[in-house]
Amino acid sequence: MLHTKKLFLLDMDGTIYLGNRLFDYSLAFLDYITQMGASYIFMTNNSSKNSRQYLQKLNGMNIPATAANLVTSTHATADYILTHYQSQPVYVSGTAAFREELAELGVNITESLTTPVALVMGFDTELTFQKLENMCILLNRNIGYIGSNPDPTCPTEYGYVPDCGSVAQMLKNATKKEPIFIGKPMPTIAEMALKKAAASKAETIIIGDRLFTDIACGIAAEIDTALVLSGESTRKDMETSPHIPKYVFEDLGEMLGELVKISKSQ
Repeated sequence: MLHTKKLFLLDMDGTIYLGNRLFDYSLAFLDYITQMGASYIFMTNNSSKNSRQYLQKLNGMNIPATAANLVTSTHATADYILTHYQSQPVYVSGTAAFREELAELGVNITESLTTPVALVMGFDTELTFQKLENMCILLNRNIGYIGSNPDPTCPTEYGYVPDCGSVAQMLKNATKKEPIFIGKPMPTIAEMALKKAAASKAETIIIGDRLFTDIACGIAAEIDTALVLSGESTRKDMETSPHIPKYVFEDLGEMLGELVKISKSQ
């Protein structure tokens, strides 16, 4: 059924590139999708960068991408905040880029520790102990608690670093509080991408390298999934995972080969 897909929802780190290294086959894969008459949207849980930074990175890798090709956990987090808290003030712990984009999307951010109705936490590559202390102060009160994504780690070219999920676990150890996570594996981010592309679930596929985020998100959203083994998850992981993809490929290069093969057999 791969040849019937009109929308490809792609994870980025571990799928298209790793850190600052673009995989050899990524540009050819994206070009072939366009030749098929299909479109692609990148979906990332990483909220440490804003949309402008992601588009700059993608364009710098010669990947054709505009705002129409990107949905992030920051977008989904802003949507959740505005739906549940409207214009009420929230305290945000995250990078300057995360805070700036939330504000641009209409979120009312406060620096006060006395007025916020909720704490919002992103993947913070600028984390300090003062931020951790502030979050503990807030979590000892009865306020909302939102995490942009549940990932325990973020991949880099040299291994892994703690992501939003790991910081949330640290805060749970201190406060016994857990956030409502917004990004993958929750279906919201995929549903936002479908709405942006005006596509149906049947003509869409989610592609990523993580069983517990990318593949789980597709299953939750009732969208076909493809796991690529160019990032974190392995075939061995599938033996014990409750999240089983419809397709498995070594990488996007192998998936591209399958698409070309199907096309030639038509």
